[in-house]
Amino acid sequence: MSSTQFQLRQADWPASAEALKQLRETVFIKEQQVPPELEWDGLDETALHLLAETPDGQPIGCARLLPNGQIGRMSVLRSWRNQGVGSAMLRELLQLAEQQGFPACFLHAQTHAVAFYRRFGFHPEGEIFMDAGIPHLSMRLDKED
Repeated sequence: MSSTQFQLRQADWPASAEALKQLRETVFIKEQQVPPELEWDGLDETALHLLAETPDGQPIGCARLLPNGQIGRMSVLRSWRNQGVGSAMLRELLQLAEQQGFPACFLHAQTHAVAFYRRFGFHPEGEIFMDAGIPHLSMRLDKED
């Protein structure tokens, strides 16, 4: 997937960890005040990662797909928000999940992002809960028959 402004690529954790960590530190740890011990959950080594980059290779967004179908750690630098980066990453992750045969995908959406995920067919499950001091809602997308 690419556009004139950015491109997406699958990122190998060992090779791209520095760029992925930098993005997540900027968005989650610095901007949203997520404690580092919650951000670094030990699941990155087994996840499939996406990296959004400018044409000159500057990282601007990332996301991951865990082996259980959970999408998470979607982050886009503030200066790149509302320019289609998050949508492009989510579309790509959903395609990858389908290719890998996941029967469903789920995520824990920050409540301000629920409408974004609804546009892709995710539906809320359960009640709002707090994670790292931020209100979240579990959401699920079932594979269509």
